[in-house]
Amino acid sequence: MMLVLALALLADPAPPPIERCGYHIVQTFPHDATSFTQGLFWDDGHLYEGTGQYGRSRIARLDLQTGKAVAQTKLPSDQFGEGITRWQDQIIGVTWQGGVGHRWQIKDLKRVGTFRYEGEGWGLTMVGDSLVLSDGTPELRFLDPATMKEQKRVTVRFGSRPLPMVNELETIDGEIWANVWMTDMIVRIDPASGNIKSWVDLSGLKEAAGASGSDSVLNGIAWDATKKRLFVTGKYWPKLYEITLADCR
Repeated sequence: MMLVLALALLADPAPPPIERCGYHIVQTFPHDATSFTQGLFWDDGHLYEGTGQYGRSRIARLDLQTGKAVAQTKLPSDQFGEGITRWQDQIIGVTWQGGVGHRWQIKDLKRVGTFRYEGEGWGLTMVGDSLVLSDGTPELRFLDPATMKEQKRVTVRFGSRPLPMVNELETIDGEIWANVWMTDMIVRIDPASGNIKSWVDLSGLKEAAGASGSDSVLNGIAWDATKKRLFVTGKYWPKLYEITLADCR
């Protein structure tokens, strides 16, 4: 499960020291096991989730205690939903390969606009006034959320090696936290340089959730800034976890 990280280490014989952390489970919550989780964030007492798969993609406001949607909006059946994030009074979301993004009102999840962008869409987060998009490559694209005009790109690096498969994104205390697709790893990225400051090994959490299958990978990071709670889940996982970092070294 750590193949991407292992390849980066082997290719760089003398990487700089990078902190590694484990985790401790604080609480366990139910999660819809039919949800192919692509984006996750916390806002005003609720989780918001964007899911994928053609004909099944949606954005939803979730009740944390039950895992059930209290409001939802489906994407067109020919679109594969990906990451979502909040900007002002909107939720902004992207799709996988269609180059189409959407805007929804956060109060009622009604769509209020669409936009176009180049390349694939994977994860989204806000860093300051910029919308940050991952696309499966080592590059993060910084965009103006109002116009979607590209401002700059930053290459995510583990030591001196570019790290591909950067997926779902969340901003926590000025850092970008990112899932690395098909691994049990979350990386913590300096948004100015792209350098990985530390990584979090969540090995064993998929098995603890009772998830199986190659598609049921770790994906989904949400941060409750008010109560300082960190939530994680995965695609088709029947559980969502509040965790804290542990054994950082």
